[in-house]
Amino acid sequence: MVSRNTLTTAGGAVLMLAALAACAPADENTSAAPSASASGNSCPAGALQTKTAGKLTIGTDNPVYEPWFSDNKPSNGKGFESAVAYQVAQRLGYPAESVTWVAVTFNNAIAPGPKAFDFDINEFSITDDRKKAVDFSSPYYLVRQTVITTKGSKIANAKSIADLQSAKLGAQVGTTSYQAITDVIKPSTRPSVFNNNDDAKAALVNGTVDGIVVDLPTAFYMTGAELKNGLIVGQLPQVGVPEQFGLVLDKGSPLTGCVSTAVDQLRNDGTLQVLEKTWLAQSGGAPELQ
Repeated sequence: MVSRNTLTTAGGAVLMLAALAACAPADENTSAAPSASASGNSCPAGALQTKTAGKLTIGTDNPVYEPWFSDNKPSNGKGFESAVAYQVAQRLGYPAESVTWVAVTFNNAIAPGPKAFDFDINEFSITDDRKKAVDFSSPYYLVRQTVITTKGSKIANAKSIADLQSAKLGAQVGTTSYQAITDVIKPSTRPSVFNNNDDAKAALVNGTVDGIVVDLPTAFYMTGAELKNGLIVGQLPQVGVPEQFGLVLDKGSPLTGCVSTAVDQLRNDGTLQVLEKTWLAQSGGAPELQ
């Protein structure tokens, strides 16, 4: 069983974690909020050009999954992406009580057109094609795609990409997980496409597919907590620039620069690293497929 709360840091990081309590919605301490002003008066803390004055509207999918969120409640501040969202909000000058969450499907969030959110957080990989329709913040997470299956399947003992090319594989529609199948594995059988990871997981359980591709933290959670006899086959190699997750904003949003500044601050002061260790601590150790 994967414990997504496992923290493997020494004393200094533990002290930093205490300071991160503000990521939870219950914490109303906003003393750090004005830090967004580092980018100048163009990012006045708590007074940005948001959808609703004085409020920050954050979008994500429904349902959402561990370890990115907890209990399908984005507003509880638990899970890596919920915690990141509240930290970004705080840096922009919006305490937890000034944050509103809205449900937006993955595909709708990255489609062209006006958005119902100020930014959306939902494991969106930054790609040139998506940049034609939306803005992205600076990256908050570097991603590895991973193949998972169940014990006894035809790919359970696969050691290389070549071992996967005769397999029936699948992934969520519109994701870089699906793109990793088509561009990296290049299986002989057309991969299956699913509306969400729950559907992909169900297909794996009933034998419709031999394996599915998800990001590495999700792979650890699925195989450790959700799938009976779940098994990580291995990580796929990075091709070119490492895949990165970014916050999605409306194309040409006046908030893009300010949000990126907040993300950069979180990376530079070590906050993102601590949040990764807090919520994604099991995301290491999977074999690499070549």
